[in-house]
Amino acid sequence: MPTAEITRKGALLSNFQNINSRISAAQQRAGLSAGPSFIAVTKYAADEDVKDLIEAGALKLAGENKVQDAKAKWALGALAPLRSRVTLHFIGHLQTNKAKAAVELFDWIDCVDSFKIAAELDRHAEAAGKTVPVMLQLKLNSSPTQSGVAPEQAGELLAQVRQLKHLAPRGYLGIAPAGGTPQQLRAAFAAAKKIFDRDFPGPGNYLSLGMSGDYELAVEAGSNLPRIGSSLFA
Repeated sequence: MPTAEITRKGALLSNFQNINSRISAAQQRAGLSAGPSFIAVTKYAADEDVKDLIEAGALKLAGENKVQDAKAKWALGALAPLRSRVTLHFIGHLQTNKAKAAVELFDWIDCVDSFKIAAELDRHAEAAGKTVPVMLQLKLNSSPTQSGVAPEQAGELLAQVRQLKHLAPRGYLGIAPAGGTPQQLRAAFAAAKKIFDRDFPGPGNYLSLGMSGDYELAVEAGSNLPRIGSSLFA
């Protein structure tokens, strides 16, 4: 292996370990005992970088936000031979006409924001003979372009989704306000954590808050599945 490839792989593994260490430190500061876990956002990552982390046994959870791009990489492209070694999460806005392909490709759908998309996912999951773990996306900011269910309506949507036989609700995902101050971020994360604790009190569920720029604050607030891309693949 050329020296440049060895150096790059070492840098990636160092990034991975550093993120885990930061997550652990944030959990300790908050008095939480859960071990570090995060979704590696691979949508902009080079295939070789992703392959190196998978083959090293580091990357086990990956997230993509466009169905067609993910299919090109994970089903048809360079990452297809390694697909079985990764739990693949869909973390983008999902349109109903992409629901069938999403059910076929992804292990988890983390961004259910309406009963319409939930019902479509359920229909295709039934046809595929599978039950799909899902997360509901909370709208944590006022941006008109941001998807998600309003926090005050989350419980109602969750009750509806729980009636669908081929979806298994497992938690909430949220995106913090863009450019928010630490105080604003903490408030948004705390509001999401309150809803999560109300609706998912048992073990084995996930609150997916935080990305590369704010994941430590999110973990301190109770997120146990942040989504990290640029910090990992820097």
